[in-house]
Amino acid sequence: MNIRKIFCFAVSLIACSTSSVVFAESVTVDNAKPELLSRGFSFTEGPTCDSEGNVYFTDQNLDRILKWSTDGILTVFMSPAGRANGMFMDSEDHLIACADEKNELWRIGLDGSKEILFKATDYNGNLFNGPNDVWVHPNGDYYFTDPLYKRSWWGDRKGKQMDGQHVYRLSVKDKKLIRLTNDLRQPNGIIGTPEGKELFVSDIGAGVIYKYRLTEEGFLENKKIFCKEPSDGMTLDEVGNLYLTNQRGVVVYNREGEKIEIIPISENWTSNVCFGGKNRDILFITASQALYCVKMKYKGANLTK
Repeated sequence: MNIRKIFCFAVSLIACSTSSVVFAESVTVDNAKPELLSRGFSFTEGPTCDSEGNVYFTDQNLDRILKWSTDGILTVFMSPAGRANGMFMDSEDHLIACADEKNELWRIGLDGSKEILFKATDYNGNLFNGPNDVWVHPNGDYYFTDPLYKRSWWGDRKGKQMDGQHVYRLSVKDKKLIRLTNDLRQPNGIIGTPEGKELFVSDIGAGVIYKYRLTEEGFLENKKIFCKEPSDGMTLDEVGNLYLTNQRGVVVYNREGEKIEIIPISENWTSNVCFGGKNRDILFITASQALYCVKMKYKGANLTK
């Protein structure tokens, strides 16, 4: 989502600029630069990859989900699409989409079938701000962020509003919604490790990435600042590097929280990233009105089988 105003505040928390950072070795193959795949969208977001390596992403303002196939063909997968924003592919090749139009979470089959996992007022009768990004735990539970970004398509929203901006879990067993945080300014990007033991959350309002330990019961503990970097979306690779997105492009941190690379993107805003392609070693990047990719040395961590 378009959050350049927030970035102006958050960038002050960053210790050093792009020009002053020197990195020893690139995470891209042969220092490859991002390749523009397509442009002319309204605002791209939510990339995620199916079990064959095809990448799906959203064009929220035009209310559609698009597909970039492994053979380089771009098609419209779904339209209208509930003003889908962030998405994540579950282990059964279902698109889990934050459907921003009515503040719902959707489970979309690759045949176009749709199931509404929860509705806007399913948490104690309060109206969700707007589910933004989602990650699916290996056990099937859904973890999602709920920041507030007012949308023109909402009109005059009526109903009991949430008392803040938080992170939630939807249990796959009993369909129960559980609030997991109460102390974040504006949570946005979210990603967990493939074994389901750690969770990263971007508090873009504070310009901080937090790292949590996930308990066996699905709660968060041992909250730590992983790095001070504003980020919209995020993903992980197979060696534990964390990929963040903001006005500078894609910023990469190793598992120790050390910045190891910046991949500049020539757009006003870089919103999100995922690994895709037949070998899952291509980083797909949604940025403003465009879609980019770059060949990487590593494969993605959260992959469908």
